[in-house]
Amino acid sequence: MFIVPLNDGEPDIQSYNEELAELGYPQWFDVAWLYSECYLYRRVNTLFSRSKSPFWKDYDVFARQKLSTFKSSRPAVLELAKHYRELVSKIKKEKAVLSDANSKEEEEAEKALFLEMCEICLWGNATDLSLLTSLSYEDIQKLQGSKARKESEKNILVNDLPKAFQTLRAAKARGKHPRVDIVLDNAGFELFVDLILAGYLLATGLASTIVLHPKAIPWFVSDVIPADFQMLLDLLAEPRTLYSSIEAGEKSAPLSDDEAADLRFLHDQWKGHYVNGTISLANPEHIRFWTHSGSYWRMPKTQPALFKDLQQSDLVIFKGDLNYRKLTGDAAWDPTTPFTTAIGPLGPGSGIRTLALRTSKADVIVGLPPGKDEELRETQGGEKECRKWAWSGKWAVVQYCDGKETS
Repeated sequence: MFIVPLNDGEPDIQSYNEELAELGYPQWFDVAWLYSECYLYRRVNTLFSRSKSPFWKDYDVFARQKLSTFKSSRPAVLELAKHYRELVSKIKKEKAVLSDANSKEEEEAEKALFLEMCEICLWGNATDLSLLTSLSYEDIQKLQGSKARKESEKNILVNDLPKAFQTLRAAKARGKHPRVDIVLDNAGFELFVDLILAGYLLATGLASTIVLHPKAIPWFVSDVIPADFQMLLDLLAEPRTLYSSIEAGEKSAPLSDDEAADLRFLHDQWKGHYVNGTISLANPEHIRFWTHSGSYWRMPKTQPALFKDLQQSDLVIFKGDLNYRKLTGDAAWDPTTPFTTAIGPLGPGSGIRTLALRTSKADVIVGLPPGKDEELRETQGGEKECRKWAWSGKWAVVQYCDGKETS
């Protein structure tokens, strides 16, 4: 079966069709994996976008599944909401993470909490959350050396979070108003934890504005589209309704007053940030780029306005496996290739500071120490010829490039 040109009148299909023509209109098994995946979801969207009915034209065929997975994350949602409310309330009250600490202790505390929040975003879970509200220097030290932290870090093969922290702290120290962009991955619980991170960065002053980059169309089943952000705010505004519906024939236990108050606190915080512009969604013209078929190496030429806009950010966080694949061109790199090399025109001298948070679910991987890939092939898959260890989501990399430096 041959892959045929797209036609729904949207401007982004030109790049799909031009690339398809260059490939000679191949069959499905004769085209690069990245292109065929992206084409598939773009083609599904044309089935709806060509409809004359407003309902179907903007219909998200994956919306019900995204909502269901968020509801199923209830225990983690409630735990995070509780500790986030306590943490942010205390930061706001004391105007610092450690009110009784010297500047070095304050920096160490901020760093520990920053690492914790980012790792929650990376794995989509909570580690040692009870310590986040115990803001003495002694408890921060416990957090840094805790068994849970070491357990969560052992599967992060490369961890550049300290570099990203120093970037934001330096901007804050200079009296700058740091901007952080987040190129989002999944909706539901993952978007929830992304907003937890965003709220924390704003509360501590490590960021003054957060720009969220969703996908323009329903994408790879679970990716965030603009409507998902609004839906999450709406759900948190009426938390009892959210958890009172019947799922799989079973009715959820009602929320306690405290649990409902914690979720409404998040709604009020995040809605307030959205209204006053400290959290915003990226320019709709820019987000079309994230659903193009090719790698992000093309950005400077195909979307120069987006490229120029990201240069104004102090840190651009790319979430998830697909964003990582597109950053690195989804190429068969030697695994020891530096991340700064693999992201090509977004690397040194680009003017863009990049932080990739990625749990690995595909073969492409860069920046590993020599011998690490071989070790994991032997111990985690048993087959030296293929990289099975990289398919499970068990292993992660957190990689940073300061594109505002030239080398």
